[in-house]
Amino acid sequence: MNPRQARAFARATGQLAKTDALEARALAHVADVLRPTPRSLPDAQTPEVRALLGRRQLLIGMRTAAQHRLAGTSGRLPQAIEAHMAWLKARIVALDNDVETMLRASPLWRANDDLLPSVPGMGPGCARMLLRELPELGTLTRQQSAALVGVAPLKCDSGTLRGRRTLWGGRALLRTVLYMGPRVATRFNPQIKAFDQRLLAAGQIKKVALTACRHKLLTMLNAMLKHRTSWKAQEVHN
Repeated sequence: MNPRQARAFARATGQLAKTDALEARALAHVADVLRPTPRSLPDAQTPEVRALLGRRQLLIGMRTAAQHRLAGTSGRLPQAIEAHMAWLKARIVALDNDVETMLRASPLWRANDDLLPSVPGMGPGCARMLLRELPELGTLTRQQSAALVGVAPLKCDSGTLRGRRTLWGGRALLRTVLYMGPRVATRFNPQIKAFDQRLLAAGQIKKVALTACRHKLLTMLNAMLKHRTSWKAQEVHN
């Protein structure tokens, strides 16, 4: 269960103190009241694959930071930074090879890894990070997947007041992963491109249209894994 939700539930019952015994009692209480849906444990390969992908993401962040530093340096520093970037590049290539070997050894990961990159706008790196950060993909409704990622507009209404719809919560890294993919998809994916152009023609601002495209692309990916079908240039129903 999401720890934040469990803690909020405890506070709602008036329990502000925190000890192991109190936490155990609160967890038992929330499980009894909410009856959360049990989730299966990952297979043997999944923790290692997720660890490798997490390390790769960290190295990519370090490489990006080094590239930014390189632009504003002079003297001896550029040579040192370039050597560090070369080392990072070599480590990323080695990790990619390790990930590829692990994925080929896992039937489930291999099947999913073959499906998602078939979508225009979803490269292998983006697809694998999505699988790492959203292992529930393919078992959710489109509303649940959008809420987990944080691309579902939340209402803020009261009586006759209609508040502004905002995005909140979800998994921050997933929103980062699902940023470049939809941007590419608005150019090369026929369905997403047509959807984006229709929203812009209706007067939506570009940022709102892009968020809607992220939502639509996520719905398509969820449906593909749920029905075990590759991408086709036609509507994919959830």
